[in-house]
Amino acid sequence: MLEKAARWLPRSLLGRLTLVMVLGVLATQLAANAVWAWQLRAKAEADTVVAAEHLGHSAANAVRFFRSVPTNYRPLLIQQFRDMGGTRFFVSVATAPVALKPIAPQSLAERASATVLATLKQDLPSLHETRLAFVAPEQLSMPDGVRLAELPDHWVQHILITRPDPAPVLVIQTELEPGHWLFLASLMPNPYFLQAADPLSADRLLLQGLPVVALLALLIVLVLRWITRPLRQLAVAAEAFGQDEREPALPESGSREFVSTARAFRAMRQRIQQYLEDRERLFISISHDLRTPITRLKLRSELLDDEALRAEFEEDLDELDMMVKGALQSVKDTEIHEDVVDVRLDPLLGRLVRGARLAGKLVVYRDTGLVVRAKPLALKRALGNLLDNALHYGERAELDAEAVEGGVLIRVRDHGPGVPPEALHTVFEPRVRLSHGREQNAGGLGLGLGIARSIVQAQGGELRLANHPEGGLVASVRLPA
Repeated sequence: MLEKAARWLPRSLLGRLTLVMVLGVLATQLAANAVWAWQLRAKAEADTVVAAEHLGHSAANAVRFFRSVPTNYRPLLIQQFRDMGGTRFFVSVATAPVALKPIAPQSLAERASATVLATLKQDLPSLHETRLAFVAPEQLSMPDGVRLAELPDHWVQHILITRPDPAPVLVIQTELEPGHWLFLASLMPNPYFLQAADPLSADRLLLQGLPVVALLALLIVLVLRWITRPLRQLAVAAEAFGQDEREPALPESGSREFVSTARAFRAMRQRIQQYLEDRERLFISISHDLRTPITRLKLRSELLDDEALRAEFEEDLDELDMMVKGALQSVKDTEIHEDVVDVRLDPLLGRLVRGARLAGKLVVYRDTGLVVRAKPLALKRALGNLLDNALHYGERAELDAEAVEGGVLIRVRDHGPGVPPEALHTVFEPRVRLSHGREQNAGGLGLGLGIARSIVQAQGGELRLANHPEGGLVASVRLPA
């Protein structure tokens, strides 16, 4: 499960830190909103209960009053109330309860209705059948069938809110006597109390959360980019140093930890550079110092009368000379100071092919028009080593290149005996030569493949060897396009 989740994580440190921080802020925001919403709901419920009790007492007084008025005078009294602008309730009488269409069920509305009804029964123990419901103003009908919107404005403008933002109306219908119903319509003291029932509505969440999250995400990204920029600079410097490119020194600014890392990296780079320079100077000095005694010993060996002994001396001296030259070559050929540029493969490989053909070798190559990012001279030496090996150990060589995903693949194939599978990983080691290699190229040192691989790897590429199904060895060089 964790492995599947890890696949969706960003690859960069900046992306992962941003994701964690944003999710943390979202979780904190949601938790805080949940607590805030719970407090608002609790307060809204307590306020609704108090307001409903107050409304229930007022409704009980109205019922008590109309009970005391004779039946014949009730319509006249109601008309007088309407002409004067109304009372706390919009009042009407009917012979039967009006069928109402309540609003969608809500816990706060149900709590208010239950509190009003309980208050009515507490104040009027002898109360007959009573019906309560919250109704939307546009759905409310009067006992005579007239819609609320059709009534004169002065009848309801001080009692109900019908525009611009209609508020739900609490309708109380109670039976005064058999066949005589009292119709009371009123607003809660807070007409829009139901809006407090859902403080975490979608529009509120969008209005409150989106700006906060967007601002925090922006700040987090900016801060994390500022924090991780030194790491990117360190990675670029390390990669450039590994490819022997000149990069400006890491700035000693930022956090204390990065300053310490930059200083340690600079010191490490200087030590490595000094080591490489000392190594090259050492091998050059050894080569220079050994050439003189080797030459002197060769001259002295010519003075020997015994031809067999002289031949043995010369053979040993030639071997020693080749060892010195090979050691120096293994150092210098991997230290090529060039800029990485766009290299057209056709001219580079064409020169190698023409040189081999002038030497009487058979090489097959077709132009491809491909371009790679590499050091030209270093790449030519690496491919030249591979082509020389192919021509030494095979009857002929074939060169081809093709574009692959993310780069270019160059293949050098010979038609020789190939390499035993168990020896494929050892032929890159210095001075490791197979038996057929020694037979066909007695003057070799076993350094060509190792030097070629070092050059290719230093340019971000990869060199692999494999036996061809039809015979021979295939050297595959993959380079960035």
